Amino acid sequence: MVEEKEMAMETSGKEEEELEGQTHEMAGIPIVPSDLKTKKPGLIFVLERASLEVAKVGKSYQILNSDDHANFLRKNNKNPADYRPDIVYQALLSILDSPVNKAGRLRAVYVKTDKGVLFEVKPHVRIPRNINDLLELCLLQKLSITAVGKREKLLRVIKNPVTQYLPVNSRKIGFSYSSEKLVKMNKYVAAVSDDVDIVFVVGATAHGKIDCDYIDDFIANPSLIHQDLAVLKAMDQKLT
Repeated sequence: MVEEKEMAMETSGKEEEELEGQTHEMAGIPIVPSDLKTKKPGLIFVLERASLEVAKVGKSYQILNSDDHANFLRKNNKNPADYRPDIVYQALLSILDSPVNKAGRLRAVYVKTDKGVLFEVKPHVRIPRNINDLLELCLLQKLSITAVGKREKLLRVIKNPVTQYLPVNSRKIGFSYSSEKLVKMNKYVAAVSDDVDIVFVVGATAHGKIDCDYIDDFIANPSLIHQDLAVLKAMDQKLT
């Protein structure tokens, strides 16, 4: 059994900048055909507080998760329940496989980790169907994934803040357990102007809340996966 060593420090801000200029290209992955030429308003997702923390376990760097690293986390005074990369994985599957994305109306997906590392996922990427394969690709100290046969970066670390990548005229909507504004998603989305891009900010964490000062409105919704499905269904009705 591989000896567990002390937890490595999470990627620092300085290291994040180095990543952008000195990324290591990994094996290409296929892209999904979609109608990318549409100029109509669309949808952007920001997944906040994703659990994608890297640590050195034994001789290799790994993304920590509660199933495989529970003992390691407890020995380092960490709560295994906080390490759930499967949450952001399931969210990405729902978003990228949606009819909205296939219709070319998904503009972008941004993921910000609990430690503040921001990366972009292109809408036309087909992510691996096995979470362990995705975690291997997502090791942040070597993150730069290209399309098969192309030079386009499909998944890459980018500079904070995420607001610099959001359309100026977009409406930014966050989900919060503490919000008293319970809405029917299809009616809420339908009320947004047709010439405005919609940005949904979702907490990709098992518990806790998102605290983002750029959000225009907070609404209540029960869980991350339910949020994604409700949003995508409503957007499909509005945009397609």
